[in-house]
Amino acid sequence: MNLFSKSELETFSTTYATQGYLVFKDVVPKAALAELKARIFDEFENSKRTGALFEGGGQISGHLNCFPGAGSRFALEALEARGITEVIREVYGKPMPVRVSCNFNLPKSVAQHYHMDGVFTEDFMIANVAVVDTDLVNGAIDVLPGTHSRFYEFWRYAVQRRYRLTTRLPLKAGDVLVRTSRLWHRGMPNRSQTPRPMLAFTFGEKVAPKGDPFQFNGGKINFDPNWFRPNLLGRLRERTFVTAPITYSAYRFARSLVGKKGYDS
Repeated sequence: MNLFSKSELETFSTTYATQGYLVFKDVVPKAALAELKARIFDEFENSKRTGALFEGGGQISGHLNCFPGAGSRFALEALEARGITEVIREVYGKPMPVRVSCNFNLPKSVAQHYHMDGVFTEDFMIANVAVVDTDLVNGAIDVLPGTHSRFYEFWRYAVQRRYRLTTRLPLKAGDVLVRTSRLWHRGMPNRSQTPRPMLAFTFGEKVAPKGDPFQFNGGKINFDPNWFRPNLLGRLRERTFVTAPITYSAYRFARSLVGKKGYDS
């Protein structure tokens, strides 16, 4: 059964084609999200206490990846029940294997560089679910509308000042941001006193697991590095990024003059 009319789907498709994202309000139950948040927070503290958490790997810059566990299945079920996956299927039009993830934005994090997810020629869809109210204080995502429509070498992005398109997207717990992996965006500083989790369901990603995506890691919550490797060189690079981010921008600019990193694998 289609939950949206043909006219509504056409409107979503037009908006998506123009800006590269859509926002849907009050989709996932807040009470269930609050329980999931508590479980993720408990596991994070347990990982730190037992020494299971890696060093670096995003902890210095304040952005970690997280598998939210089998207990997050309710959120995907809500996306299906409310027709959000129907919309994604309409605008994407390709097979949609699912991968389950979560961004864990730590207090005192720094702004990431603008980027797209994955490779331009292997695009996929992402449904971000706000686990908590997300605003300009605790790190609401920053997107650049329209940057999904073509491949931008970093030098072209910089020369054309695409960053001037900056658009922050505050969300209430249970709201959903649907976006293409091609859309340039960045994680923003969390100036609150608590971590800010945000679920991410990807559709059509090449590395999506076979079988039940909620049985990854035996269905247990775990944390993974984000951007930086958890070794000595990785921690050095991460500290350099945090203290002198302009150096990474210069590196990306120079490298983009002689190649198309991110266009293909």
